[in-house]
Amino acid sequence: MKQRKRSSSGCCGWFLVIIVLAGIAFAVFAVLKHKTWGSGSPALGDPKKYSDALKIAMQFFDIQKSGKLDENQIPWRGDSALKDGSEAKIDLSKGMYDAGDHMKFGFPMAFTATVLSWAILEYGDQMNGAGQLEPARNSLKWITDYLVNSHPTANVLYIQVGNAKVDHGCWNRPEDMKEARPLTQVNASYPGSDVAAETSAALASAYLVFKSTDSTYSSLLLKHAVQLFQFADKYREVYSISIPDVQTYYNSTGYGDELLWAASWLYHATGEATYIDYVTGENGDDFANWGSPTWFSWDNKLPGAQVLLSRISFFGSKEVSNSDALDKYRKTAEAVMCGLIPKSSSATSSRTENGLIWVSEWNALQHPVASAFLAVVYSDYMLTSRTDKLSCDGDNFKASDLREFAITQANYVLGNNPMKMSYLVGFGNKYPEYVHHRGASVPGDENPGCKDGFKWLDSDDPNPNVATGALVGGPFLNESYVDSRNNSMQGEPTTYNSAFIVGLLSGLVATSSVVQSFA
Repeated sequence: MKQRKRSSSGCCGWFLVIIVLAGIAFAVFAVLKHKTWGSGSPALGDPKKYSDALKIAMQFFDIQKSGKLDENQIPWRGDSALKDGSEAKIDLSKGMYDAGDHMKFGFPMAFTATVLSWAILEYGDQMNGAGQLEPARNSLKWITDYLVNSHPTANVLYIQVGNAKVDHGCWNRPEDMKEARPLTQVNASYPGSDVAAETSAALASAYLVFKSTDSTYSSLLLKHAVQLFQFADKYREVYSISIPDVQTYYNSTGYGDELLWAASWLYHATGEATYIDYVTGENGDDFANWGSPTWFSWDNKLPGAQVLLSRISFFGSKEVSNSDALDKYRKTAEAVMCGLIPKSSSATSSRTENGLIWVSEWNALQHPVASAFLAVVYSDYMLTSRTDKLSCDGDNFKASDLREFAITQANYVLGNNPMKMSYLVGFGNKYPEYVHHRGASVPGDENPGCKDGFKWLDSDDPNPNVATGALVGGPFLNESYVDSRNNSMQGEPTTYNSAFIVGLLSGLVATSSVVQSFA
């Protein structure tokens, strides 16, 4: 699976430093871990800790907001990118910056919205109990407002604001940007089924979030979701083939997973059989990859679709045609779950010595947090449906085993790791102080130009502004972490990571049933 790549000035030299320091750190912590982290220690959940962490994690969405911030909650943030979209006479001032940069990449931004919607739909009560439901809805709407505006006609979708090469040649605050902000679109001549379908999934899932509180707005979201799915399905192509310039950062490896993902959300939104027929018929045969578990990420939606479609077989498959195909989705979801449970005979070996799922050195925490989110959701499906066991090659496990796995991943992120450091900025007594994030690194009373700000990238001082709620990229396989602003591989946060951690923490605030229908 291809991962997002980041680049910044001066990073090559730092990688040599990182490798040396990582080796030193590994030697130190290899000794410590045997004294402190025994593999037989049971995972203990702490609802208050997860509630506190959830309140912190939610704040990163406010940090990433573009546009006019009328109710700004972050003292060092202000209005920015107010003219985005003006060259096409549309308003793209909202949305969220992708990571530590000022790019608006539509593919991962839409995925952020889909995951955040899913988290709200499954765990809105838990969010509400922690006082975070309204902030979650507000952050979601900030993205969906942008996505609606980015779809001005049926077969046109603007999928990027900014030139990545130019943007990454600057180091300044978003409030001080003066460089050009060109627009990139997919259309019938240069299609992008993956990004259009992901945007459809985002708007279909958000429709379900808002339909009880704002029927007019939710109807608008569903209208765009349906059009975008039709566009994605009719004009089939990978967007990074149509537009090679996007390959450097979010190179898609296919569009089949997004088509199934979008159709799954449209089925939940509309109840229309055409969408369930879509995922269980020929398209399922072509794209579902049944029986082959994979990793849930911005580039691969199959595990998410498999778990989401399992909802139907858990809570009402008798009313759906082609239940055999739905069973294949559920069995593949079960295979994903069996791979996560450490004691399963089919448990993945892609873990650190202390049990963190580890797949990629770039943005390493995406996969464990995404996997843990799916595990806690699936465990709650089992509890709600009174499903006693999950069978993994003859061994039986309970919903509590999945929840325990999810807790181990959350606890690791929040500080139960060899570094004894929280990877969620602002949580606990120790967390990264040199986060790779422009706005956080430049003092608020400075107004540097594009190139002038690089002195703060290279500064030895901690960030003057705390990027509260940022989930950084995470540890190396040897469980070391180098807290350097130039270390974008480990130290850069993303909005989609935030969606995953918000969903996971919301699911761990309390053990409870999920709703049996989003409708």
